[in-house]
Amino acid sequence: MSIELSERVPGPEVAGSDPDPARSYQVRTYGCQMNVHDSERISGLLEGAGYVRAADDAEADLVVFNTCAIRENADNKLYGNLSHLAPVKSRKPGMQIAVGGCLAQKDKDTVLSKAPWVDVVFGTHNIGSLPALLDRARHNEAAQVEILDSLERFPSTLPAKRDSAYSGWVSVSVGCNNTCTFCIVPSLRGKEVDRRPGDVLAEVQALVDQGVLEVTLLGQNVNAYGMSFADPDQPRNRGAFAELLRACGDIDGLERVRFTSPHPAEFTDDVIEAMAETPNVCPQLHMPLQSGSDRILKAMRRSYRQRKFLGILDKVREVMPHAAITTDIIVGFPGETEEDFQATLDVVEKARFSSAFTFQYSPRPGTPAATMDEQVPPEVVSERYQRLIALQEKICLDENQRLVGTEAELLVVADEGRKSAATQRKTGRARDGRLVHFAAGDVAGAIRPGDVVTTTITGAAPHHLVADAGIITHRTTRAGDAHEKAITPVTLPIGVGLGMPSIGPRAAEPADTGCSVGCGS
Repeated sequence: MSIELSERVPGPEVAGSDPDPARSYQVRTYGCQMNVHDSERISGLLEGAGYVRAADDAEADLVVFNTCAIRENADNKLYGNLSHLAPVKSRKPGMQIAVGGCLAQKDKDTVLSKAPWVDVVFGTHNIGSLPALLDRARHNEAAQVEILDSLERFPSTLPAKRDSAYSGWVSVSVGCNNTCTFCIVPSLRGKEVDRRPGDVLAEVQALVDQGVLEVTLLGQNVNAYGMSFADPDQPRNRGAFAELLRACGDIDGLERVRFTSPHPAEFTDDVIEAMAETPNVCPQLHMPLQSGSDRILKAMRRSYRQRKFLGILDKVREVMPHAAITTDIIVGFPGETEEDFQATLDVVEKARFSSAFTFQYSPRPGTPAATMDEQVPPEVVSERYQRLIALQEKICLDENQRLVGTEAELLVVADEGRKSAATQRKTGRARDGRLVHFAAGDVAGAIRPGDVVTTTITGAAPHHLVADAGIITHRTTRAGDAHEKAITPVTLPIGVGLGMPSIGPRAAEPADTGCSVGCGS
């Protein structure tokens, strides 16, 4: 299911919504890719209800905070930003502020007690209620709080106003069934529920129909896909994710497929085979390690051990020798000894990650780890963290230097990398996910975000590559055309929600993908 590109495409009517057409909105997003994608749904809902996106330098009539609860300073960041908006609201009659996302789901009424000038608080399970809650708050002149304990409907059954003309997020599932002791996500996002494969592929097709070249499949545990389908008529299928990757390979015009984040315990050989044998699946894998110590992994309730983790990397590199593998690592988990930390350094040395997202452990209220004995002193955590960073930076540089002299195909991107602004280079993403700053020379003016170029790597740094040898090829794309015109895709609701059929006849199955598509209301 798709729609044509346009400057602004009205979404479906939202019950109770009739704001002034001139009301502008801004969405501020914190946290993971799932939050970024949720914000696209929020934008789609608001535009469907008649709001218009505010200019970057304008004071919006509505500011929505889509929050994260994972990092220790998430609370301080939110309430600091809310405080800055209080005087703006006092001088701007009719302005509204809404707070949603994981922190809102966790704190519920706390948001209003700390920031009583907030108009609406909504959770991760009821994004679709936002326009009606805003109307109610305006009509009643009173704050509205609605936090549901379980998912109301898949976010995919809501319209989405996408942020990018050339790349898009597609959620394959919501929630998580793991019980990692450091993580609060399952209590905020709920148990895992998977979308029907046809609905996922229909959303991918809808993006490609509008010129998108790259899609990232999202899930809290993306490779567990197929074990918890919302549709009761859909049988459990341990091979569903590998099948989904292969099906993406059959979509004409889809040039790049990525996915995040898998769990090592459930990462199977069929997924590795699908990655290697499907040409548009990128040679990139994000595989969270968290710790290299088997003892700490057990305390984290991570159901794999060092040997299994390294074995996965070996299998991936056997069939994709040039795959870029990234990871997540937590330093200073309760009870971590110097021996445990050394085990992490040993795995990092063996794994040769192309990059790593590293975190100093901080207790999150509501998680088992927060109440564990043997909390590691902050100064010890900090010292270990610096040692890890130093090792990983060296590995990143070494691995990047190996690419000097090789040819790279780049999808040109926008606003990624301050280095480009300082050097007049443009920026692109290689197929393996690496960031490349490249010199375009005399053809610079013709190259737009969304276009595809090939060039030769001439230099390396830990977190990016440099290509100053000039452009070998340049291919203009529909995505580049759309970006130049400041047009981004809008995807209409896709799917039947949480196993509940839509009202009215079921939509016909598209012949080109075999996808079963219904429009939720």
